[in-house]
Amino acid sequence: MRFKVKVPASTSNLGAGFDALGVALELYNIFEVETSSDYEIEVTGESSEHISKDPSSNLFMKVYRKTIAYLGHEETPIKVCIKNSVPVGRGLGSSATAIVAGILSAFKVSGKEVSQESFMDVALEFESHPDNIVPSFVGGLVICATNGEVKFLKLNWPEDLKFVIVSPEIVIPTEKARAVLPESYSLKDVVFNVQRTAMFVGALLSGRYELLKEAVRDRIHQPYRSELIPGFWEAITEGYKAGALSVFLSGAGSCIGAIVKDNGELVGNAIKSVFEAMGVDAKFFILGVDKNGAV
Repeated sequence: MRFKVKVPASTSNLGAGFDALGVALELYNIFEVETSSDYEIEVTGESSEHISKDPSSNLFMKVYRKTIAYLGHEETPIKVCIKNSVPVGRGLGSSATAIVAGILSAFKVSGKEVSQESFMDVALEFESHPDNIVPSFVGGLVICATNGEVKFLKLNWPEDLKFVIVSPEIVIPTEKARAVLPESYSLKDVVFNVQRTAMFVGALLSGRYELLKEAVRDRIHQPYRSELIPGFWEAITEGYKAGALSVFLSGAGSCIGAIVKDNGELVGNAIKSVFEAMGVDAKFFILGVDKNGAV
């Protein structure tokens, strides 16, 4: 049996929507899978040096084997060639693509149909924060809530808005990005974020894009994670000067995300120049929103 799984990257949080909002992006990791006599992994492309080729530690393979067991199917070794385009450790859901692909590959090999419920049962074993996994699975803009299980709502993204993602050569493991956050917050800060998360969704639905700048302001994670990214606040400032509608930390970082209409090159170069002035290599992508999720 041979098949491919194509999984989109994602950007999450979108400013104030910490662990609640995520968007699938038109940037993809492709997993070419075939049944084999033994487990084998080949990796090419972006960040390949950061992806384990050891079947016992590679995330995709661990998820695949866990899902095969969950399904009660006999152990079936596979060979996978991962064609990687999503930078690792930058806040674009690279781990989520591996989790999604591993689950879907196991369902394909087993011959069983995947449902949202069965998918999430396995996914939550590996990732308790669904704001990357769900958009990579279903596409679009996703609002997530967890309480022992995942509830989510998928919304259409406005056709006239694009994302600029600036990726500096700074790798931030998710564990490190979580460790800098406080264990508790003031009521004032929580209310601040709740207001702006609601405003973000309302601004998109109503076409009031001028409100997006206020809607991505945040007191829950960006002020703390900014310490891990030299030039973070300067990058935000330069993005707005170049005409971005909103600028924010993508996921846990280090990527900076911006929402734009038609000035993506200008915004991307403005933010990129901040990092380069500090001696940090950077590149940027101008991306639409993936509507379909994993295929």
